[in-house]
Parts: sequence; C-alpha cells; structure tokens
Amino acid sequence: MLTQIQTQRQQLKILPQQIQMLNIFHLNVLELDQRISDELDENPLLEQNNEEENIDVEKFSKEAVQDFQDWEEHGYDDIPNYKLEYENYFNNDAVPNIPIKAYTDFRETLKNQIRYANLSDRQLQLADYIIDCLNGNGLLAQDLDNMADDLSFKQGMIVEVAELEVVLKEVQRLEPVGIGAQNTRECLLLQLYHFDKKGPDVKKAITLLENHYSDLSHRNMEKIMDALDIEEDELKIILKLLASLKMKPISEAEGSQPVNNNILPDFILTVNDNEEIEINLFRSRSSSLYINQSLMETVDSANQRKDKTAAQYLKSKLSSAQWFVNAIKQRESTMMQIMKAIVQLQREYFLYGDVSLLKPMILKNIADRVGVDISTVSRVTSNKYVDTPFGIILLKNLFTEGIINQEGEVISNRVIQSAIEAVIEKEDKLNPYTDQQLVAILASKGINVARRTIAKYREQLQIPVAQLRRMWA
Repeated sequence: MLTQIQTQRQQLKILPQQIQMLNIFHLNVLELDQRISDELDENPLLEQNNEEENIDVEKFSKEAVQDFQDWEEHGYDDIPNYKLEYENYFNNDAVPNIPIKAYTDFRETLKNQIRYANLSDRQLQLADYIIDCLNGNGLLAQDLDNMADDLSFKQGMIVEVAELEVVLKEVQRLEPVGIGAQNTRECLLLQLYHFDKKGPDVKKAITLLENHYSDLSHRNMEKIMDALDIEEDELKIILKLLASLKMKPISEAEGSQPVNNNILPDFILTVNDNEEIEINLFRSRSSSLYINQSLMETVDSANQRKDKTAAQYLKSKLSSAQWFVNAIKQRESTMMQIMKAIVQLQREYFLYGDVSLLKPMILKNIADRVGVDISTVSRVTSNKYVDTPFGIILLKNLFTEGIINQEGEVISNRVIQSAIEAVIEKEDKLNPYTDQQLVAILASKGINVARRTIAKYREQLQIPVAQLRRMWA
C-alpha cells in the first residue's frame, strides 16, 4: 500500500562562496599575493593600484656622483674592480677566506627519495605536503585530521585521513629510519622494524613498545617482566637495545644549519612608551584593488547592443571581481577583529613576552568575543604569524587549554610544558629527575599539578622517562 508522509528536517549546507571565503581566510601573506596575482590575470575587470616608490633624482645628479674624467683615470684605478665586486657581497670588512659550505635540507632529500616509490601523482602531492610538515627533528607533530582539513581547503581537493595514513606509511619507509614518526615511541618502533625480527631481544623490545609503553613510562618494571615472561637480566638487555636507538631521526647536528626561509608576518604588533599595544596588518591589499570603470561601461554598452554572449561574460567577471574585492576587505577586517581580541586576552604576554604570563585560551573564547564561527577563527589563525618586540610568534601557539591546579587557579598547559622543559634541561643527565621529583620542583615554583599531568605533558614534549634519559646521557 502506497503512503505519503510529510517530514521536516534541518540540513546544514555550505555555499561554494562560503568555502572560497574560508579558503581566503586561510591564506598567508605570500599565498594571498599569489591568489591576487592569479585573479588579476584571469579577470580583466579587476585592477590593482601599484604604488611606485618615489626615486630621489637629486641623489643621482652629476654633482652628487663623481664621474671619471678620462680613460687614464678609469683604466688605472688604484683598487681593482674584482675586489670591489667581491666585497659588495659582505656587509663588514672581514671577508671570509674559506668557501661557504652548501647545505641541503633533509626535506629535499626525502622528496627525491619518494619519487622512486610507486605512487600516483596525487599521492606524491600528499607525500610532499607531509614532508613539508615535518619539524626540524624529522617528526610529524601535526595531527592527520588537521592536515586533511587544511589540505581540503588549501589545495581545493577532498582528502580523507585514511588516504593520508597510506601515504604516511610510504614516507616512513624512507631514510633515515624513523622519519615521519608521530612520537618517540613510533620512532623507536620504526627502527626496530628494520632489525632482524628473529632475534628474541628485538621481538621482546617490539612487544614492550607496542603493548607496555605506558608501563615503561611509569617504570613498572615488575609488571613488564611478568607480562613478557622475562628475568631482570633479559630486561636490561632489552633496555640497552632501546638505549642504542635514536630518539629523533634527524639529530641537532644534522639540522643545525637550516635553510634560511624568511617568514613574512601577517600582523605587526608594537608597544609604545605608555604600554599601549598597536596592531597593524603587515600588508593591506584591499585599498589597492578596484574595478575597472571603463570596462564597466562596456558592460552597459553590451546590454544596449543586446550582445548576450559578451554581456553574460562581462557580467560574470564583474560579479566575480566585486565579490573578490569585498572578500579581501572582509578578510582584513575579520583578521584585525580577531587579532585585537587575542591581544585583549593576552595583553600581559604581549607586553613582556614571558611565557608564564600566557593565559588559557581556546578558539571558542575568541569566536564569542568577535561574534564569528569557530571555523573562521581557526582559518584566520592558521599559518599566521605576528611580529612582536620579542620575536615572530605563530598564532596557533597562543591557543592553549587550561587546567585547574590544587589551589584552584587556572594555568595554561603551555606554561607547565615550558616549566618542565626548563627543569629537565638543567638536570643532571646522569641522575635525571623522576616524574614525582618534577612534581615537587614545580610545586616549589608555585605550579601544583599531579604526577599524571607531568607524565602527560612530558610525553607530548617527546621527553622519555628518567631511566631512558639516563641511558641516553
């Protein structure tokens, strides 16, 4: 029997223009310049006002520049030209006498290696993106969910996490062993997988890291020996094997000369003598973009001539140009509102640059203050930098969750992580602090947290337990 039922339901749909707007929010300074350049090439109705620098002509007058009077003076100068040309490359008088060593970034080496793998063009594109996301130690600190989300907006293609996992496994097969690991545990496992798995110590070490890494972190050696059915001497052999492995695939010595990639900040933050903070965009582009008025008259004349093809083409280009100009204006306005809200919450941090003054802050706090969606705040702060008096800061690093200590105060987890790093850096390498000792040390500094909190943040910082740190010393 046929029946007809009427139902009402809500669906969340996002328009293509909204996706384009979020994509524009995600762009940094260089990417936005490239996007504007592409739009200028494709749309004849869009124009840009390129302000040329005023050249001081008097600087290059005959009176200001001493010219050679004749060939004798020019041909028999006291200083040979090759010395002048060579010294122009250096800012000081101390010209080096040794050749400058060529440096190749390990990421370029990995990209060359991945070309020999049997991957499709799309997979190679994803592999290059993963390699570029590696930190200086060769570890992948970024979450795959966020990477898939960024790729979907940045590259204009839908990327699933499962697809990234497949490509990541191919990257992890490259040299040096352990590259692309997401944490220290995975880095150690990748190195063990390259050993002869028939060896009993290697088998036990793999089982230990796969199933009992938490017990190892908490130094539950008795529990580990019972689970692996081994004696204390065998456990020492396994721990010695783990101590022989690398904690990081790229050592500091290998990455001590990174390629000089200059970062262009998106914001300029200055503090005057009255401790007033001023925020400005590094480069405002909305004021330089405009619609070509002469071509707009052509649109009207095409309508009068009833030339449907030309009129439709010009109308579409006019609509696209108007939307793009408004999108750039909205981008800059939203960026300034969000940055001002961040400065209001983190005023003391921006005044003094002390990490301990960083307050807990999440995306929702800024979204509620500005009155925009959380996704908009995420796009605006993603891959964006602010130039401050104490250095260039990545905006994403300012967003931290807070925990309530034993005194009821809310402390940013970034403050706790920074304190843990500072204490461990100054510890005796042959007698490192345990997690319980770190609890007491931080308590003396006014940070009262539990031991499990110390263990959690220590693992996030890729710092092993005290026993392993003593072995690697």
